[in-house]
Amino acid sequence: MRRLSLLLIVVVVWFVGLLAFAGRIDKLTPAAEPPVSDAVAVLTGASTERIKVAVRLLEEGKGKRLLVSGVNTEVTREDLLDVTGAWKPIYQCCVDLGFEAADTKGNAQEIAAWAEKHSFKQVIVVTADYHMPRSMLELRGQMPGTKLIPYPVKTDAVDAGKWWRDQTQMRRLTLEYCKYLAVLVQESVMGLLRKTPDADPPSKEKTN
Repeated sequence: MRRLSLLLIVVVVWFVGLLAFAGRIDKLTPAAEPPVSDAVAVLTGASTERIKVAVRLLEEGKGKRLLVSGVNTEVTREDLLDVTGAWKPIYQCCVDLGFEAADTKGNAQEIAAWAEKHSFKQVIVVTADYHMPRSMLELRGQMPGTKLIPYPVKTDAVDAGKWWRDQTQMRRLTLEYCKYLAVLVQESVMGLLRKTPDADPPSKEKTN
């Protein structure tokens, strides 16, 4: 009986957390105008809307360069140019494509390496609204010294205000919430390990 009660408490807490997660996402958009930063990075996904938004930010001078992280290896620069409708001169000079990332953690590693290469200290991060919380956790874990400005984009994949009305959206948001919790626990543990000294520093004796 005690175990069943504990299980019910866990389920209720998890469900309340899911509702809070959906409510948080619903409030992310429309995103506030981002400040001028060193660069813009966008995480790819099923929708091309987020890439178009990132290109627009670059063209508006919000960053010096743009990284499109997690590009399919079969996609060429010309293909992406056609999809985004970017102004060709700025696309050719200032857009970098990353082909290494296969998941969000890979995106974070790819963006971190790119930012370090160019000595970027402030980066605008563009991705889907429901994907932003987990993305920021992964990125902050990889880029603790970089200021990250989230710029979430609302897509058709998940309507956080009506997600329970559609089974596909319900599954997608629930899966994203579970992934978010896993990364949150992982980063919390890693944060504690980073703060824990390996050993107490040796005491210094006063000398005259």
